[in-house]
Amino acid sequence: MNKSKIEWCKYTWNPVTGCNNGCPYCYAAKIAHRFAGDDAECCNCCISPDCPGKTAERKCPDFREYRPSEKIHVLDIKQYGFYPKKHYIAFPYGFEPTLHRYRLQEPGNIKTPSTVFVCSMADLFGDIIPDEWIFEVFKACAEHPQHRYMFLTKNPMRYFSLMESGNLPKSENMWYGTTITTETDDFFYDDGYNSFLSIEPIQGPISIPFTGIKWVIIGQETGNRKERIKAMPEWINGIHKACIWAGIPVFMKDNLSGVVENLIQEDAER
Repeated sequence: MNKSKIEWCKYTWNPVTGCNNGCPYCYAAKIAHRFAGDDAECCNCCISPDCPGKTAERKCPDFREYRPSEKIHVLDIKQYGFYPKKHYIAFPYGFEPTLHRYRLQEPGNIKTPSTVFVCSMADLFGDIIPDEWIFEVFKACAEHPQHRYMFLTKNPMRYFSLMESGNLPKSENMWYGTTITTETDDFFYDDGYNSFLSIEPIQGPISIPFTGIKWVIIGQETGNRKERIKAMPEWINGIHKACIWAGIPVFMKDNLSGVVENLIQEDAER
């Protein structure tokens, strides 16, 4: 687990990384490609004549044994490159969905109860992710119940599917969030579960009923993407007023400073 710079959580935990949603503004994809292995079969360090992979004693990491398919991957141990020196490769397959089993017990390393953003570098509930991966993550959460686990997806129907099959844990420390960017009624809520919305990056005015939602996070796109849409004050204020009316706490991310006069940063109700 890593200490997080995201304002609404203490740690990020990524037992699964990668996504195939293809969002043009995705920060996670940029990070994953930056720290990826150069090749899915080898770290590509063989471009150097001094590559230790050219010796019998020490070979380049061979990722092929961890490729159950061409679309998703499983890693039981950390992967390393060797040139110019030994280094950990966090995303050997770039942003292709990958289960990092060696990370599943990381929440146990943090004893102080904390808010943990699960899979900040993935969509754990994307269509391509096997149920078995999700169940392994849920099991790890249950083994370390001292934390509050926050999930986010752009595929909220997966929540409903898991709920209907009896496989969506109903626990006070499990929070199921939906990411939306524009006007929509496609998000998860149920009276028996903690559900929240992450409206980021906000792409326009949103006036939806927030019935059943227990928390709303708002943020705008950052970076220098040419097509970046800047948030408008009326968009943020409109959501805030709707949440006040519905009695829902709101968390405005720091990147809205300058868009609204006062950043409201309320915690989720516990």
